[in-house]
Amino acid sequence: MTKSAPKISISIPPISRYPSRREWEAACWRELLASPRSVALLATAKECHSLVMRAAVISRISDGKRPREISKELQISRQTIMAVRKALQECAYRSYRERGKTERKRGMYGSRRYPTERRAGRRSIRTKYGMVYLP
Repeated sequence: MTKSAPKISISIPPISRYPSRREWEAACWRELLASPRSVALLATAKECHSLVMRAAVISRISDGKRPREISKELQISRQTIMAVRKALQECAYRSYRERGKTERKRGMYGSRRYPTERRAGRRSIRTKYGMVYLP
């Protein structure tokens, strides 16, 4: 005999009741958060852990702790703490990877950032340490 899965009902309201998809998603979140068992069913252990850690970071930030103290206490990177802090300012969490698509500069150490200066009357040689100008 096979073991049957436990019956769990999640009541998600029909989308036709709401004028926008955003309002429908907010109503769905309210329904899901009302039943902690449904969240555990839909999220992996790692996702649940991440949510708890982000919530802990928010509480530590509101207590006035510094990122280094939070990092030592919760054993998470300061990069995560800064992402949560930024999420508090923007009212939306975006991961480091998502922020990298728009905020971080690509090719920061490329030749475009540091244009080579041509010095008159000097010969230059490219080395692994950068450009060296010879007399």
